[in-house]
Amino acid sequence: MAAVMQCHVTGVPNRLLRLEGVLLGGLSVWLFASTDVSWWLFAGLILAPDLAMLGYLFGPRLGSAIYNAAHSLIGPALLGVAALASESAMTLALALIWAAHVEFDRALGYGLKYATRFADTHLGVIGSARRTE
Repeated sequence: MAAVMQCHVTGVPNRLLRLEGVLLGGLSVWLFASTDVSWWLFAGLILAPDLAMLGYLFGPRLGSAIYNAAHSLIGPALLGVAALASESAMTLALALIWAAHVEFDRALGYGLKYATRFADTHLGVIGSARRTE
């Protein structure tokens, strides 16, 4: 099997992506506040996208695909469009919670995963693997 070359964003672009995560995560929380949906729901669901890590039980290729599907803004954006079309405050709140999670992950340096291992992300190596490289 051929080696896969991994690349990640470094320097100023990495810092800009992380700052973007802070700002868009904050915007998601601010917009959530306008939905009048319970903050208990926010607290209960903010880490729900991380359940996608369970996909790694089936290997890094499937695990990364499932994780990336849950940690991309495509899902929250589509859910947000559906919320606006249906005028559902609850659906909008769910989209904003999901978006906040994704963006705060980016702010903390957790990027989209490569199919090699959980630690390999587009923002660099994370966790204990980072210390060994």
